[in-house]
Amino acid sequence: IRPPLCDRLGIPLSFSVGDGPQLSAAAIAEPPVYGRARAVARFDGAMRDLVHAYKYADRHDAGRLFGRWLAEAGRDVLADADALVPVPLARWRLFNRRYNQAAMLALEVARITGHAYVPTALRRARATRSQVGLTPDQRRRNVAGAFAVPPGHRSAIEGRAIVIVDDVVTTGATLDACARALLAAGAARVDAIAVAIAIDGRRTA
Repeated sequence: IRPPLCDRLGIPLSFSVGDGPQLSAAAIAEPPVYGRARAVARFDGAMRDLVHAYKYADRHDAGRLFGRWLAEAGRDVLADADALVPVPLARWRLFNRRYNQAAMLALEVARITGHAYVPTALRRARATRSQVGLTPDQRRRNVAGAFAVPPGHRSAIEGRAIVIVDDVVTTGATLDACARALLAAGAARVDAIAVAIAIDGRRTA
């Protein structure tokens, strides 16, 4: 995904309307809780296949490539960031999958950029359904209040610029829920980076 793009959602725009940050109609109508999101590519075609292989088929050899792509795609939000925080998995999902792909991505970006990596700054406060197959409104309700910053980790968050790391952004509901928890814990700013972002007519309008 290259400019022109929406400064808030990170989605591509059909045309540029001038210099400086530009906003999509979707971002104006429904601003996200997080500040800015950036993604490497659309979540379709070859990128969908790559992400699914990385996420579900143990193709971790793609991790270093994804890390380089993330560092490049997120260069502007990473420039003045203090720490990287991955979206946490539910315990049962982590047990079944054996790894958190978002944590692996965040660790790789931290290795490339030198940013602090804080994998335990967010935890799942309650169990949630899988987001797959849910409508945007169902996704928002599903993850509302689902994340929290443990009391012992607030010092790593307070007053700092945090970048959330995830593999795919679909509706942004998970990022919003994570951002709410981080901002409530005193984060100065919360942005996000992801390998891929789902694009549809509503989001690009």
